[in-house]
Amino acid sequence: MDVTRRDSGHLMLITPERVFYAGLLGRPRQRCSGAFHIYVALTGSLRLLPEAGEARCGELLVVPPNKQHTIESDYRTVIVVTMEPESVPIGTLDRFAAKVAREAAAYACRIRAAYEELAQRPLSGDVTSAVFDRLCFGEVLPQRTLDPRVVKAIGLISRFSGEPATAESCAAAVGLSTSRFLHLFKEETDISFRSFRAWKRARHLLNYANQDLNLAHLAQDIGYPDSTHFSHSIRRFYGLKPRAIFSGSRDLAIYRSGEISQDLALAR
Repeated sequence: MDVTRRDSGHLMLITPERVFYAGLLGRPRQRCSGAFHIYVALTGSLRLLPEAGEARCGELLVVPPNKQHTIESDYRTVIVVTMEPESVPIGTLDRFAAKVAREAAAYACRIRAAYEELAQRPLSGDVTSAVFDRLCFGEVLPQRTLDPRVVKAIGLISRFSGEPATAESCAAAVGLSTSRFLHLFKEETDISFRSFRAWKRARHLLNYANQDLNLAHLAQDIGYPDSTHFSHSIRRFYGLKPRAIFSGSRDLAIYRSGEISQDLALAR
């Protein structure tokens, strides 16, 4: 496991399929993340303002992937647990969200306890989704089995070094025509290749959040064509400008598990 330490109680554990974040919420505008979100208040209450539907309040709130929403908190620091939707069978997150909503108090208590454990004794070694799930939920969510060709394409997308992966390059790598590859990719992941790649690129930014970097150079290094595209994409997914994310993460301890791209290693 790769670790970037800070002395505050703010922390983030990043694995290929999960993220545990306990830190500043900031003042985000409407966001539309590609991940399944569980927001938990450390104290007080949260308010969820979805794009459509009524506002909700509570100590724990769930938001499905790719749903525009705004989240507010009584307290500056919150816990956010996220899961990548392609990591579990289709329909699993809907059922899990319903269960979490029914047992919100119990899950909020367990996730807060997970935070206390991570703050005192961070997990060591590569953290699997099963280990993560047991810690946060007390159960292991089923793992989705993807077509090996899609798995290989996801690996290419997640390299973030060298030339960015394109639909054409991924299709060639797995021996399919571009049209057939795009159809297979969406069939397997339940999202288009372009949307998937855009989200993974924005998610990769989390690995650098507490580092003092030139953001224009970082944008190019992780595959954005220019700074404008970078800023718009990050604001769409996180509701915050890149600079606000980095400013609010200076005291954040980041623990990384699983594959770490070469460009991240070089950045350190």
